[in-house]
Amino acid sequence: MRRLALLSSILFLPLAWTLAASPEMNWPQWRGPHQNGTSSTAKGLPVTWSETENVVWRAKLPSWSAATPIVWEDTVFATSAEEGFSQASQDKGKLFLIALNRKDGSIRWQRLLGGGNRIHRKQNLSSPSPITDGQHVWIMTGTGILTCFDFAGKEIWQRDIQADYGRFGLNHGYASSPLLHEGRLYVQVLHGMTTDDPSYIFAVDGKSGKTIWKVERPTDAISESPDNYATPILVRSGGKLQLVISGGDYVTGHDLGNGAELWRMGGFNPTKNRAYRTIASSITLDGIVYTTSTRGKPFIAFRPGGSGDITKSNLVWQNDLGSDVPTPTTDGRRIYVLGDNGIVVAFDPKTGAIVWDRQRIEPGTYSASPTIADGKMYATNEEGTTTVLEVGGEFKILAVNKLGTHTLATPAPVDNQIFIRTGDYLYCIANK
Repeated sequence: MRRLALLSSILFLPLAWTLAASPEMNWPQWRGPHQNGTSSTAKGLPVTWSETENVVWRAKLPSWSAATPIVWEDTVFATSAEEGFSQASQDKGKLFLIALNRKDGSIRWQRLLGGGNRIHRKQNLSSPSPITDGQHVWIMTGTGILTCFDFAGKEIWQRDIQADYGRFGLNHGYASSPLLHEGRLYVQVLHGMTTDDPSYIFAVDGKSGKTIWKVERPTDAISESPDNYATPILVRSGGKLQLVISGGDYVTGHDLGNGAELWRMGGFNPTKNRAYRTIASSITLDGIVYTTSTRGKPFIAFRPGGSGDITKSNLVWQNDLGSDVPTPTTDGRRIYVLGDNGIVVAFDPKTGAIVWDRQRIEPGTYSASPTIADGKMYATNEEGTTTVLEVGGEFKILAVNKLGTHTLATPAPVDNQIFIRTGDYLYCIANK
């Protein structure tokens, strides 16, 4: 019996390690393990905090960034501009990736990604979030420098995408984060405001940094409307995963093997507005894709798949209650939309019927996307105030928590902790 017990404990250890190291137990990319701003494993998360209450640690970072921190086991990764960087001192243009010890917030290493940082309206060029598989971390800067490091901070490879494929031409600077799947990075460059070069998407081998395929992504959008700041997602259609790219007045589905466009959904700029740049990413639930346009008009739910133009054939529902900057989220039963003005709406995902009808939370401007975990939704405005709401069929505010500093990044929940990156600090918050 003792031998059996010992054998059982030995067999259990690798399983426990595997579970602890799985993406679901971490926050490996901007929108988390499920690409929709949710965690299914975070439990016991805090409801209330301040600059001192329920703060496990806070780490001073060189400067501000809109990039969301990512977490894998005992390491937190964050990007940052150079210390002293501001609108008045853009000569301080360095960009960094920083690895922190999750236990105490101490900096393990800091690596230079390059120079050339600039401010484009409210963001600088450290806005793309890192992404990791638990062994390596990849980061794309707004200047087009794509780099791979191991967890010890050793550079594995680096590329200059603008040198390879031409100058980025977005009005407000490049800000899309890569998508990682089975060792490949999928990157979109959707632009047009300040360039006549075509938009494109490409796949990169994560180990070598070499391009696997690159395809143009055409659009008839005009002026600023081709510009997109979102991140690709994956959806399953016809039993196969497809790459979904939103922006430039369309959402398109692509073959993962060669990048070929499979279908195209339109209707996102019905008046052909010249300034219909899009920022929020798409999300997917139960075989339906949800995509919001500029200022949330329109917000469209559709079924991916098929071939060619699916604008009429695959529409599920649409309304004008989407978001502009924050990406929507879901608890698996409802779709939640947070507007830039702090108005929250919840929909039935299948019918579009309103569950919460335009409820206002803490006043302010919201650029960070809402996050759902542990039965709660966390919504952070640019003043560093996070409203915590109960997720469910009724609108209910649980708490309003103020850090009192400029914040653009989306909260990241892992285990019983939530990580919030403000303009000056990275906070680790948990119930004490």
